[in-house]
Amino acid sequence: MKSKQKTSKIGPAISRRAVVKGAAAFAGAAPFIIPSRAFSQQKVLTMLTWPGYGAPEVVGPFEEKHGVKIVAKDYTGGDSMLALVNSSPPGTFDLILADAEFVRMLRGADVIDPLNAGDYPFDDYWPEFREFPGLNEDGKLWGVMTSFGYLGLTYNTTKLGPKDVTSYKALWDDRVKGQVGMYDWYLPPMLCLSLYNGNKPPFDISDAKFAELSATLMSLKDHMVGIGSFSGTFSMLSQGEAWAFVGTGAWLTTLLKKDGVPVADVIPDEGGIQWTEAMTLVKGSKNPDLAVKFLQYMASPEGQVRTAIKSSYSGSIPSKAGWKKLNSEYREWADLLEHRLDKRNVMDDYGKIQIRDLPKQQELSEWNQAFTEFKAAL
Repeated sequence: MKSKQKTSKIGPAISRRAVVKGAAAFAGAAPFIIPSRAFSQQKVLTMLTWPGYGAPEVVGPFEEKHGVKIVAKDYTGGDSMLALVNSSPPGTFDLILADAEFVRMLRGADVIDPLNAGDYPFDDYWPEFREFPGLNEDGKLWGVMTSFGYLGLTYNTTKLGPKDVTSYKALWDDRVKGQVGMYDWYLPPMLCLSLYNGNKPPFDISDAKFAELSATLMSLKDHMVGIGSFSGTFSMLSQGEAWAFVGTGAWLTTLLKKDGVPVADVIPDEGGIQWTEAMTLVKGSKNPDLAVKFLQYMASPEGQVRTAIKSSYSGSIPSKAGWKKLNSEYREWADLLEHRLDKRNVMDDYGKIQIRDLPKQQELSEWNQAFTEFKAAL
């Protein structure tokens, strides 16, 4: 059947109206207000971001070098980000960190400005990431990749072994009945379940295949222990409430393993999903030159290593130079993140991965509605 979105050779043609529609489910998001009195004597860069990117452990060296304060507003989930963009006055943010598929939406809505690729050390990046869908389009650069990771299955290693989790079918095993968890954002678990149904790519499916996906999701309701918020997913695993998670990966397990929690993550035989984060320059930024310097810092080995080991959640980094610094100075982290250059590492799984994108033949709201109905049935 035909897609419901108009498309071009560079992907969905998305307008500002589409951003507003995508944010509708999160319409209650409060606008971000900068506490101007507190920073009236200091240069400020404002940033809308996933949790942790504005922490001193990440931005401290940049703030000290440039005499600037990074003021961050955290969000979780691309739809929440869209809602905050929609509810905040123009000029509120200098920078937005977004997943690559949502960078395309920001670009289509004329929220962000193109960047000069020559300003960034992309020769230091792994070849797979020097140009990337959603970030490099129409001959222009729209975002600087900062982090990525894989999504598949996460499991408690005292309850399940590697042979038990070779397929997403493990979620229906009687041993985990009443012990399955999910992160409370519809895209990650539903895209993984779409792979289980045999859909590649998992986001470009007919309405009939989407109905099958919705039924597959609903069939898990008796196996669920709960659906967790961003922080809730960590506690569900650390406290042993959930024995298996679908649509999660090393972003969730790395810090838990570091604390001794018996968890692991795996890409099942049906494949996994890659999430990809990138920093963008907001159109109308009050400090565009300083914002570009911050983007350069985030792409540098120093910024990359600090991104990798931040305490909010873990992610792989695209800079091979960053990997070298990690191996030299933080060998424990290189092992935890599977970023060792002298042994098997995360790049060895790249062939099993589908790059995450937004639904092509349904509206975002339809996928969100299916997930909402699933939650209501629990």
